[in-house]
Amino acid sequence: MSDPLAEFLARAAAGLSPDPPGPDDPTSNPRGDHSLDPDGTAVMPPPPHRRAAVLVPVVRRADGPSLILTMRAANLRDHSGQVALPGGKIDPTDPGPADAALREAFEEIGLLPAAVRLLGYLDPYLSGTGFLVTPVIGLVDSEVTLTPNPAEVADVFEVPFPIVMDPERYRLRSRAWQGRERWFYALTYGERLIWGVTAGILNNLRERLYPETESGDVGRPAR
Repeated sequence: MSDPLAEFLARAAAGLSPDPPGPDDPTSNPRGDHSLDPDGTAVMPPPPHRRAAVLVPVVRRADGPSLILTMRAANLRDHSGQVALPGGKIDPTDPGPADAALREAFEEIGLLPAAVRLLGYLDPYLSGTGFLVTPVIGLVDSEVTLTPNPAEVADVFEVPFPIVMDPERYRLRSRAWQGRERWFYALTYGERLIWGVTAGILNNLRERLYPETESGDVGRPAR
């Protein structure tokens, strides 16, 4: 019988970037929801792009790895009530994206940096609000205790890893935003909708770890 965690770690070692993108790396055409527009008319947020980082926390479980996600508090100014990955702006005092992601994860859900084993990085993802987000993948110890900060996080939940890695679950949707049609990936888990930047990053993780499972249904428009 295969070991789901061992398979994940092997694929992460093969598919993730060992080093983060540097501040001088070319980002003139980063991935983002703007690149999903089937007509190619979406406008990329202009530079300068504000740098941010998120942690993609994969936790050890007896039946296989799970992904930790949060529900943002309803009182937040930006993206309130949405499913998110822990993270935020890279501060001048942060040595790099991983430090920022771990700091934000501790502030948001009480995840101790010592409980996270860094595995690598994904492609930067440009949000519609002009944040250039570096996703940091980390393996979280199964015994970790999380304490959500109620000022920022309404809920913390886990999604089994096979669901996030299933190409059939990703759909391309659209909605009007600031006078334009905005396209984005979305997937559902129970009653929760994971969409936008979070879904785009998770789909990039799926592409990196399971390139052989690419499906023609991924990205099929659905309204």
